[in-house]
Amino acid sequence: MIKLMHWKRPLIAPFVIIAVVFLITATAFSLTNPVGADKAPDFILKDTHGKTFRLNDYKGKKPVMIIFSTTWCPTCISEVPYFKSLHAKYLKQGLEIVNVDVQESKAKASKFSVRHNLPYRVLTDESGIVSGFYGIRGVPSLVLVDRQGFIVCRECSQIEPLLDAVLKNK
Repeated sequence: MIKLMHWKRPLIAPFVIIAVVFLITATAFSLTNPVGADKAPDFILKDTHGKTFRLNDYKGKKPVMIIFSTTWCPTCISEVPYFKSLHAKYLKQGLEIVNVDVQESKAKASKFSVRHNLPYRVLTDESGIVSGFYGIRGVPSLVLVDRQGFIVCRECSQIEPLLDAVLKNK
């Protein structure tokens, strides 16, 4: 017969120990790895014109700003002018901007791209696997990848200072 042990102390202690170990590990990691040390997962997607885009093709060449969005999202639509202005401002400095349309058909993404006259490539992630790789939980979401293929920010809220910094570091 197996005798079950009964804890005399509350079960909070194991959770505190786990939290402390996590904080020590996270602190040690942040001290040994610079900001942006997460390697961007490579992916291959087709754009609305049927051409292939591979993230690793830009490694060592250009930083890439990835916009994760959908055609039905009101915030995504309202942000289009801002994303177009970023494209106009940073294109000549070497920034590649791509829009990843999440879990929608190529036809919907293409129609959206034409309707809003998007100047950057629109890729279709019909299965949602790429947005899953990047841990995208809502749209629009921005991910900035530097020239070396490392993630500078996820869910970037203040993107322009980061773009300026990344583009200056050639």
